[in-house]
Amino acid sequence: MSHEHEHEPHDDEDHLEEEDIIEVEEEMMRDMENQVVQEDNSWGASALHEPQQSIFTLSLHPSFPNPPLAISGGEDDLAFIFCPIPPVEGPSGVLYPCNTDSFPATKLTGHTDSVVAAGWSFDGEMVATGGMDGRVRVWRRVAGKAPEGDVIGQWKNWEFLTSLETGSEITWLSWHPKGNVLAAGCEDATVWMWQLPSGNTMTVLSSHTLPSSAGVFPAPGRTLLTASLDSSLCLWDPRSSAPLFKSSIFAAPNAMELDPAEAGITALAVAPSGSLAAVGGAAGGVKLVNLPKGDTVGKLEGHGEGESVEALVFVDLLAGAGGGKGVVLVSGGTDGKGFVWDVATGRVRAEIKHDEPITSLAPHPSPQLHLVTSASADGMLKTWDVRTGALVAEHKGHAGVVNGVAVAPGPVGLDGSAGGQVVVSAGDEGVSLIWKL
Repeated sequence: MSHEHEHEPHDDEDHLEEEDIIEVEEEMMRDMENQVVQEDNSWGASALHEPQQSIFTLSLHPSFPNPPLAISGGEDDLAFIFCPIPPVEGPSGVLYPCNTDSFPATKLTGHTDSVVAAGWSFDGEMVATGGMDGRVRVWRRVAGKAPEGDVIGQWKNWEFLTSLETGSEITWLSWHPKGNVLAAGCEDATVWMWQLPSGNTMTVLSSHTLPSSAGVFPAPGRTLLTASLDSSLCLWDPRSSAPLFKSSIFAAPNAMELDPAEAGITALAVAPSGSLAAVGGAAGGVKLVNLPKGDTVGKLEGHGEGESVEALVFVDLLAGAGGGKGVVLVSGGTDGKGFVWDVATGRVRAEIKHDEPITSLAPHPSPQLHLVTSASADGMLKTWDVRTGALVAEHKGHAGVVNGVAVAPGPVGLDGSAGGQVVVSAGDEGVSLIWKL
């Protein structure tokens, strides 16, 4: 007598569940195999912010490496003054005096929302942080009695000066290049200016109608240039409440309707001479604007339509010796493309490329004025020769988006020599990395 095995309903369910588990495991294995293991060729790391809390802003001291300090601000509502250089021995076996182990990082508190902007005053004696809580907070170095050469003793103590309330999210900060004046742009379209260390409000500028997206003091510092998501570019004399000019860059003048995703200004840079501005748009456009008149003198097309221009930097390859003839503009966009533009002709001189959006650009100081480093959402930083577009170095180590990059304004003699440049980054995983170049 033969017996037929009956399939009970739960047997099928168990079988399907096992198949599902196997399929999920196989998919996970494929994902792991396809995942690129990012090489880490960084020189050191500073993990001061909360893990997986983005670092949104990073700035190096204006005379770095004297002292070799940086300031960062992040999603964890904190900012830090820290030394990014790892312990390193010179030829004599003496450790570099200020490093991540020896310098006690200073935690800057008081914000109740993300710190999205931070920077140093022109002489590096003060720092300011700007938050999504609408506050700008300012600290000042306490000059102690540390002996000359004691970098740690001279720079480890900071005192809180003031909290400046704007009532609206801070979108950018800009210190005056020669004086203790600080400007800030806000989500409510206003622009504020303060005198420091007093904290007195100098003026509140109101002409933009949508969030102010960028601002900078063009050389020699008598005016302030601001941009907005309403497509307007304004040049201000701080002594007056009315702009010297107001230009609609990417939108038709007096347009009844305006879409910030089409006409908004997303990036701004000013040439070293102070006579030319570059304006990047949310839809991929780049325009050159004469200062102080406000006339559009160039239109640069190359980024993908609808791809936001996220970063702009001017580079003077001749260090001023060519009367402006050596000036190029580098742009970076969400299309992962970067272009080196000949400012005089408007032509593309070279092209650079990332796999994901370019988030930030940083020019290098003399004697390597021909170098620019880019940061990207692909987790990479790359240093380029803008004369040819040649890739000079790849900087690896981040596990996710790189939000910002800074290059030391001075040479770092880490091995007893007078040369050497360093690149410092701001990562989405809450870590700042440093590389030697």
